[in-house]
Amino acid sequence: MRIAIFSETYYPEINGIATSINNLKTALEMHGHKVLLVTTNPFTNKLTYEDGIIRLPGIKLKFLYNYRMSRFYNAEAADIIKEFKPDVVHVQTSAGVGHFGSKMGDKLGIGKVYTFHTMIEDYAFYLTHGHFDHFARYAIRKFFRGKSTHFDEFIAPSAKIKEYLRSIGVDTTVSVIPTGIDIDRYSAENIDTSSIDELKTQLGIAPNDFVVLYLGRIAKEKSIDFLLSGFASFAKKHKDVSAKFLITGWGPAEADLKALAAKYKIADKTIFAGKCDPTETQKYYHLADCFVSASLTETQGLTLIEALASSIPCIARFDEALVETIRNRESGFLFLDEPGFVQCLEDVMNLNQEERARIVAAGRQAIEGFSLELFYQNIIEVYKRVERRNW
Repeated sequence: MRIAIFSETYYPEINGIATSINNLKTALEMHGHKVLLVTTNPFTNKLTYEDGIIRLPGIKLKFLYNYRMSRFYNAEAADIIKEFKPDVVHVQTSAGVGHFGSKMGDKLGIGKVYTFHTMIEDYAFYLTHGHFDHFARYAIRKFFRGKSTHFDEFIAPSAKIKEYLRSIGVDTTVSVIPTGIDIDRYSAENIDTSSIDELKTQLGIAPNDFVVLYLGRIAKEKSIDFLLSGFASFAKKHKDVSAKFLITGWGPAEADLKALAAKYKIADKTIFAGKCDPTETQKYYHLADCFVSASLTETQGLTLIEALASSIPCIARFDEALVETIRNRESGFLFLDEPGFVQCLEDVMNLNQEERARIVAAGRQAIEGFSLELFYQNIIEVYKRVERRNW
């Protein structure tokens, strides 16, 4: 098949959508399908077309991670897409590029699929700054409800998202398909231990430090402030423990979080590593003793899945998106409040070798359904249905 994928964001930007699309592109091409990716251009304000990727010029959105938003239509790109002759259009985002993808699907008379990656309502504050929030959420629900008539099928990364789509009135077919990952990439046997040691040295982490890792976007909706507060309580309680909180990623909340670390008097224990190359993330998981997340806005928790694949214990705030992967004190640890988070850190720190092995083995087993191959098989079934529907 020939698939045209449309997304506002892609590598080198680091986020769950970019990772999901890259994994999808990789899986499709491994099975012999042709992929054309249409996205924005973070390098220049011109259209470029190279290695099957059309990058469109756009306006930088300073209030939203400096992401770019393109126009709803680009004639030059449209000609390239027509020449590519896609069988299916797969839209991954909702702004200019997403609208362009929907329009091209209509022009070419082919099937259209939409993946709902993000709980957009939870990002309304970037536009409203707390004003007219109720109206903004209503408008977002109405917008996505209207997409029911624009796409043949929806894909939801988790049952939580399918339930949300149904609750707002999306009545087209919704398939629950979690993003697949290359599990072997994160396996310990495929990691160069000397490179982990080098990375620790670069970051100022001592061999015996108890390392708590957060990896992802540094933004308000990720509730990293909650994690900092909990880590501060843990550090105060265990002054004899050499612990480090490693925050890897970039985002608009970084300056506020650095100030918060200083306020909590844990600046010397908190490391802001900045952006990391998407191909290097496995190294960060393997230098940590545990991975932590307090976000309640995840659609599936892709970084948690990567951490489980890396065989490190995961500590997460309870959320419906995680019920298929994190079973409390079996495949990971769940908490509801700050004392619960501190307790989880203590429990992970005190695991003996046998207990740790049991937890990480259960975690690896819990993500067997997130393989790249299963992801591909589920996605291709959707594409085939949509293609047949539009013959």
